[in-house]
Amino acid sequence: MKHILPTITTTKGSNWKEKIAEINILGLEEIALFPTCLTEEERVELYEILKKTNLKSIPFVHLRSDFKEEEIAWLRENYHTKVFNTHSERLYPLKYPWDKYKKDLIYIENTHLGFPEDELQEYAGVCIDFSHLENDKIIFPERYEQSIRMIKNHKIGCAHLSAIRNEQKHDPEKPEEIRFDYHILENLSELDYLKNYPQEFFPEFMAIELENSLAEQLKIKEYIMKFIKL
Repeated sequence: MKHILPTITTTKGSNWKEKIAEINILGLEEIALFPTCLTEEERVELYEILKKTNLKSIPFVHLRSDFKEEEIAWLRENYHTKVFNTHSERLYPLKYPWDKYKKDLIYIENTHLGFPEDELQEYAGVCIDFSHLENDKIIFPERYEQSIRMIKNHKIGCAHLSAIRNEQKHDPEKPEEIRFDYHILENLSELDYLKNYPQEFFPEFMAIELENSLAEQLKIKEYIMKFIKL
């Protein structure tokens, strides 16, 4: 059974407190959680607010480098988290060790480094960010081909589903790079590129990584379900 999860994101354009307020309004019991832009102190506040909802499960969490193993354990115990993803340690060196969970539960996401092959040996496998992958297909074919090789040779544990537009922007972290991937959806057709990927690339746990409201994400999920077999 595959899960396409509405997601609480914490990027600049995403009001995570408003998203949490939607949980009970929409009757949601299962979401993905991406607290990647929140400090340790801010995450404490996040968890306290989540406790006041009817949420029962967070199967998929995006880690950031300042997570402690105790925080990972808390999520697993309280929200039954099954998989985690993270960025390359070359981009964000770990503040604390994750030795207890790396090999079994934590998957590396493709970034502008692709999938660092040496790091993958230390983790459970790959987390496919499909919009990053598609962006590389358009602009950086060598990086795309490297990522495809890593996907085919490693376990796919989780994935991010975001938008691709026919509209250029500059990468905020690498201004010299042009990108077509977006974390806010304006038209459902911006997801149509997903139809070109084989079904075996879509893992059990997939997060809708968009700044759109959870209500909008539920409509997005319905659209995605037309071409991703659950």
